[in-house]
Amino acid sequence: MAGSLLGKLLPLLILLLVVAGVGFVCYQVYLGATKIRENAENSFASHNVVFTKDGMKVGVKHVENERYVDATQSWVVKAWNAGSTANENKRQAAAKRKSG
Repeated sequence: MAGSLLGKLLPLLILLLVVAGVGFVCYQVYLGATKIRENAENSFASHNVVFTKDGMKVGVKHVENERYVDATQSWVVKAWNAGSTANENKRQAAAKRKSG
């Protein structure tokens, strides 16, 4: 009787040990993946990159709006002046050709 009871319980015990082993391995993989994700988030956060439900957002570091607008306007003014100077030179050259 004892032998038949052991014969019936042994496969159940082996199955439980295998399931427990697989569960332990899966839990360790989950913990490792969570640590990797947290480290990646911290690394990206130091570079002003944030992950949200909607996707990834990139922040601009230490750029004041006024300074940004000034630099942009300065570039536009320089381009405008360069174009105006070129047009003025063409007009003067054409006037010299007509008169001379």
